[in-house]
Amino acid sequence: MKIRVNLDVELAKNKMSLTELSERVGISMTNLSLLKTGKVKAIRFSTLAAICATLNCQPGDLLEYEPE
Repeated sequence: MKIRVNLDVELAKNKMSLTELSERVGISMTNLSLLKTGKVKAIRFSTLAAICATLNCQPGDLLEYEPE
């Protein structure tokens, strides 16, 4: 099972940089970079909600399940 993180797609749709998202949401650049590259094992619902609110998207727009 693999979950793909489409944060870069949503950032591009909103014409927003990772730095700008970091400032607006209050999450470190390091943590957002790890999330963007899919190198995280978990994400808090509060973090996911803050990102979705800032990018005006749904959690399903950011996370995609890829069957093996």
